[in-house]
Amino acid sequence: MTKLAVYDPPMCCSTGVCGPSVDPVLPRFSADLNWLKRQGVEVERHNLAQQPAAFASNSLVTGALRTHGNDCLPLVLVDGQVVSRGTYPDRSELARLVGLEAPASESSPVKETSSSCCSSPGVVVIGGSKTRSSGGCCA
Repeated sequence: MTKLAVYDPPMCCSTGVCGPSVDPVLPRFSADLNWLKRQGVEVERHNLAQQPAAFASNSLVTGALRTHGNDCLPLVLVDGQVVSRGTYPDRSELARLVGLEAPASESSPVKETSSSCCSSPGVVVIGGSKTRSSGGCCA
C-alpha cells in the first residue's frame, strides 16, 4: 500500500480550517486527502504546532527544515521520499504522485498557493508564487 505523509506548517488546529478567514486551499486539500484514502492510499498528516515529534523523528523532514526553514512546508512524502515542498498539490498531482489517475469529475479546483492560518505574510513558496497570503485565525 502506498503511504503519503504530509508535514504541515504550524497551524491553529489539525487542518488549518479554523477562524474567521479560512484559506480555500486547506479544505480542498483535506478533501483531496480523503479522496486518496478512499482509493486505498495510507495518509498521515502532521502539524508542526501540534506534533513536533513527528517532524523531529524524520531525518528527511529535519533536513528540509534545516536547509529551507519553514518555507519547505507543507512537505509531502510518498513512501518515504520527498515529492513536493512549499505548496499543497492539487488532486490530480496527488493522484500522479501516488500512481493513481484522478477522475475528471472529481478533480479538485485549480491549484492555488498555500498558506496556513498561522503563517506569516511574505513567506516564499517554493515552486509557487512569490508570496503566501496570511491566514486569519491566529491574528
